[in-house]
Amino acid sequence: MIPLFIFFYGLVCGSFFNVVGLRVPKGQSIMQPRSTCPACSHELGMTELIPVLSYVLQAGKCRACQSAISRIYPFMELITALLFVHAYFCFGLTADFVLALALISMLMIIVVSDLAYMIIPDKVLLFFFSLFLIGRMIYPLDPWWDSIVGGAAGFIVFFLIAAVSKGGMGGGDIKLFAVIGFLAGAEQTLVIFCLSCLFGALGGMVLMIVGVIKRGEPMPFGPFIALAALIAFFYGEAFLAWYLRFFS
Repeated sequence: MIPLFIFFYGLVCGSFFNVVGLRVPKGQSIMQPRSTCPACSHELGMTELIPVLSYVLQAGKCRACQSAISRIYPFMELITALLFVHAYFCFGLTADFVLALALISMLMIIVVSDLAYMIIPDKVLLFFFSLFLIGRMIYPLDPWWDSIVGGAAGFIVFFLIAAVSKGGMGGGDIKLFAVIGFLAGAEQTLVIFCLSCLFGALGGMVLMIVGVIKRGEPMPFGPFIALAALIAFFYGEAFLAWYLRFFS
């Protein structure tokens, strides 16, 4: 029953993360007003706010105006639930499980915000950095200063990339990487850096091939950092072991 409870809890959290990711960058309250249809401003009722299920029952359309509802909403709800359950199976009911939920929560909010506005809100980063700071004070890495090194390395590396590329990397990406580096430590920060660059390059090529973006146009990099961070948090040690064996 625990995985099932965590799954439904993740669905609800995913729905909330959509709201946070869309409202915080615009300086809006995450509590009021109630959610509305972006096309006709119809205020959504309780039956229209059930994560994933409402989208399916309404065939992906607003009940009032029949405008299409973005697929990002049910996708983020479902992926959040699946990641929460995956964290439980990986770590059980441990401190790492709690930290994993916090990391997933931050990354889901940032993905929504970056995809919608190409903005990574400082308020979100500051809130979750505070949680990670408390978490690492109670359950420090070994050695304890590895968090500081990881955070500094994450900030410096991405800052240098931004400076060399003359704006090719946003300030939000730099701060996000620093926060993740603090949680993950120096070794995993290296893994996240390599994977995020790989995913970003591949993703950029795919988006150009399908015509979503043109060469030289900016694209949100937050989702690629998020994917790399999740892989490193769950499988970072196994990835490093494989890498060292492969190239040794």
